[in-house]
Amino acid sequence: MTAPIHIAVIGGAFAGEEELRKAEEVGELIARAGAVLVSGGKGGVMEAASRGARKAGGLVVGILPEEDRGQANPYLTVAVATGMGNARNAIIVKTADAVIAVGGGYGTLSEIGLALNVGRPVVGLGTWRLERRGERDPGLVEADTPEEAVSLALGRPGAPEGPRHGRGHGRGEPSSSRPG
Repeated sequence: MTAPIHIAVIGGAFAGEEELRKAEEVGELIARAGAVLVSGGKGGVMEAASRGARKAGGLVVGILPEEDRGQANPYLTVAVATGMGNARNAIIVKTADAVIAVGGGYGTLSEIGLALNVGRPVVGLGTWRLERRGERDPGLVEADTPEEAVSLALGRPGAPEGPRHGRGHGRGEPSSSRPG
């Protein structure tokens, strides 16, 4: 039996209507594709994505910053209470095969950085733009629509062929050690 792909949806706990609409659609599309949605389990983008996934009958895992599962949004299938605060962001990105960032603030930016650092593919939907030495950073792939974001994320888990920051499959190998 093959384990389903896990896609993390990250974004702000406080978001505007357009970001919430996009996040809910992303969640629904992830569930329809048979993937597991992973998030921080709280409000805003996390709750909207969770709502969309549950509406489509999907499995929704929330990695909570507190020790109380009662603080989770009501759409989670599984709430993991960590008591780790923002340190739980590392668990979110390590649990995922790919990450979709919808909007977001500095917390989202930190999750993007963590994901790229451990070799997880990141797709951005109206989120941060990254540059290095004045050049666009290829590690964060931009999408224009929820459909494109989910399609890119589903096509890139582990993404050995995708742009990587010199990382391999998220396991720390240099890109030159990958076959193909």
